[in-house]
Amino acid sequence: MIVYNITCKVDPAIAKNWLIWQLEEHIPEVMATRLFDDFKVHRLLEQNDEDGPTYTIQYFTNSMDRYQQYIKNHAPLLREKAFAKWGNQFIGFRSVMEAVQ
Repeated sequence: MIVYNITCKVDPAIAKNWLIWQLEEHIPEVMATRLFDDFKVHRLLEQNDEDGPTYTIQYFTNSMDRYQQYIKNHAPLLREKAFAKWGNQFIGFRSVMEAVQ
């Protein structure tokens, strides 16, 4: 199992609307590519939320090939749409993991 993880620190001024947008628009667009089989959204706890909450969005797929297809064919446009909507009011860090158990 391959896990594509995006960790986002979100400005408190947009946090509520950003999360709604993630759940109602962005994540459904990612899942519509049919390259991921499932996703999870978490809010990090025990973090300093003065600068806004931190969320992780994890997408699950069964192969690196499917992940690479997403990165090559879909990620640039979806990232562009996110920055067009929210600008620099959030920051994201991406990582790719492999489940070992």
